[in-house]
Amino acid sequence: MLGSEILVEALEREGVDTIFAYPGGASMELHQALTRSKQIRTILPRHEQGGSFAAEGYARASGRAGVCMGTSGPGATNLVTGIADAWMDSVPLVALTGQVPQAMIGKGAFQETDIYGMTLSVVKHSYLVTDVAEVPRVIKEAFHIAQSGRPGPVLVDFPKNLQQTKAHPVWPETIDLPGFHKVPKADDVVLNEIIGLIEKSERPVLYCGGGVITAEASAELRAFVKATGIPVTTTIMGVGSFPETDPLSLRWLGMHGAAYANWAVSGEYKKDAKGRSRLMAEGADLLLAFGVRFDDRVTGKVEKFCERGTIVHVDIDRSEHNKNRHVQLPVHSDVKYALGKLAAMVKRRPIRKKFTAWHKQVAAWKKKAPFRYNVDDNSLEVEHLRDDLSKREEIIMPQHVLQELYDLTDGDAILTTGVGQHQMWSGQYYQWTEPRTLLTSAGLGAMGFGYPAALGAKVARPDKQVIDIDGDGSFLMNVQELATAHIENIAAKAIILNNQHLGMVVQWEDRFYAGNRGHTYLGDPDNRRQIYPNYKEICDGFNVKCERVIRKKDLRGAIQRMLDTDEPYVLDVIVPYTEHVLPFIPAGHTVADMIW
Repeated sequence: MLGSEILVEALEREGVDTIFAYPGGASMELHQALTRSKQIRTILPRHEQGGSFAAEGYARASGRAGVCMGTSGPGATNLVTGIADAWMDSVPLVALTGQVPQAMIGKGAFQETDIYGMTLSVVKHSYLVTDVAEVPRVIKEAFHIAQSGRPGPVLVDFPKNLQQTKAHPVWPETIDLPGFHKVPKADDVVLNEIIGLIEKSERPVLYCGGGVITAEASAELRAFVKATGIPVTTTIMGVGSFPETDPLSLRWLGMHGAAYANWAVSGEYKKDAKGRSRLMAEGADLLLAFGVRFDDRVTGKVEKFCERGTIVHVDIDRSEHNKNRHVQLPVHSDVKYALGKLAAMVKRRPIRKKFTAWHKQVAAWKKKAPFRYNVDDNSLEVEHLRDDLSKREEIIMPQHVLQELYDLTDGDAILTTGVGQHQMWSGQYYQWTEPRTLLTSAGLGAMGFGYPAALGAKVARPDKQVIDIDGDGSFLMNVQELATAHIENIAAKAIILNNQHLGMVVQWEDRFYAGNRGHTYLGDPDNRRQIYPNYKEICDGFNVKCERVIRKKDLRGAIQRMLDTDEPYVLDVIVPYTEHVLPFIPAGHTVADMIW
């Protein structure tokens, strides 16, 4: 067998059914071998970044490693953003790259880059294949590393001459990777300590992140909450791990999270006439953190985050303990095991407290500060709406789009997002009840993620409606993947909340730069009343259906038509750029500074 054929069979042995791959000089042999595979579907993205995001969407929706591939040089470097995104959000990804022949490495050959060295800081592990006999072992190890423990990306760089070399493969049945076998499990002593802290607590809160979903621990979390009655807040990566329709859900917290979630964790404050903060109501006295990393978008000024509470941090990655926020009890454990064991222990010996007063306080906060928005007349002055709208009742607010979508899908859909205001509104105005249904670039915040990720998610879950909620700026970054959708017949939908601006940056300009626009306008400056570009014409060029919606009365019907089609579809929904995402805790500030 040729080295290229060995690699393809190694992928087949790992159960790979889809690869997102763009060919080039250093990867042609691999593509030739893929044409002979009866198991693997090779999908040609129109840009390697689109391919890497699609592989992520596949992984995030399925829980299995996504696979992408590019040629050497620019093909490989175009994968880097997707690799970094997978690293930040702990997504299992195997990235394959062709490399120039071994004799040319280090000599500045055509399309040569040291992709191994370039990506060292954003991968769990890297391989540069130096012997074709290594391929079976390397691929088996790559998938194990990508999917075990805290998942993440693995890079395999494969020189072209080895792809062309014949060998007799030896398929390993087992692998020997010290440090990658044992799943850490919290001992009963520390779990009993957690239960003791709960019994002493008056205001406990569960703070759950993407690690709960990665560990497939949603059922264990729900059982633990049912047994204890502890309210739950999540990160945006943890959305869906606990149903937001449950009375004990606080939705998600942080910079643009629910005001009541932030209050429940850190307390409610009010500022006096001199701008001094006064504590109105205490927040959590016990914070049970599972599978989170205390990132800055959640904590704000980190030392003030739950400053009056005892914090327990359970995570499979020991390096996250005390990295961002000092905690009183770090617990190195698989989250699924810890939650499952805790639920069983509490079921055997129920906690005496019912936290009645705390539930009452949480309910009062939820009533006081729900997610809300208003339509104001300023929106009628927006240049790209002036010629079409005369009354504010006609304006489509971006939050309303998500509400209508939720109503029409009954919450049963997978949503991907780009990055910006639309990303936050998706989290706020669609209610999440199941894991792996909100797929978003959270840690890296990579614009252009939304539609390629939707393609990958739809391939992984063809039984589900998959809809990308995007902004016009973010969608345009990988608009070429409409071609992939059409050619591959992938029925991923997209709703563009088109405000002709980089909305989140505009919001910051309004708040902190007196509204001075620093190159955030995306329309045509010579014709500000025109909606630019014309997505209907762009979609026509790709043979993808598209509909523009400007008036509120037309929105619901347009969404329903989109949902009723079994093919790619784009809704270009025109919205004002004047709307801000609220609540808002400015970066580096505290819940006392929250605008809500």
